[in-house]
Amino acid sequence: MSIETNNRSSHAVRDGLVLMTYLIYGLHALSALGGVLSPAFVVTSFVTGWPSIIAVILNYANRSDVRGTYLESHFRWQIRTFWFALLWVVVALLLALTFIGILVAIFVAWVAGLWVLYRIIRGLFRLLDERPMPVPPIEP
Repeated sequence: MSIETNNRSSHAVRDGLVLMTYLIYGLHALSALGGVLSPAFVVTSFVTGWPSIIAVILNYANRSDVRGTYLESHFRWQIRTFWFALLWVVVALLLALTFIGILVAIFVAWVAGLWVLYRIIRGLFRLLDERPMPVPPIEP
């Protein structure tokens, strides 16, 4: 019998994979926390901190193991959070190159940091409930 319930896919979820998903959220949260507790922005700490870089590597390394389970959506959520946060850091850095853009860059980085925190917290709560994340599936 499968561990999954309700609208889960037909593939069983191994406990180790659930633990791995919690670990990845924890690594991302650790990086974001570094941004909250330091003068750096959450978003820059998130994409440049070693915990988040290790987390996204773990996402890619274990992606095939979660395929077909509700954890697949969590991995996609985590990967997309990392890459979109990196995109916003690049946008903020480009804006900061101009004198007028510095204030806009600070605002972009601040909003992106809040967005990162929201995505980590939302993902953790849905994982606690064993629910998938609302991300579109990848077409084969």
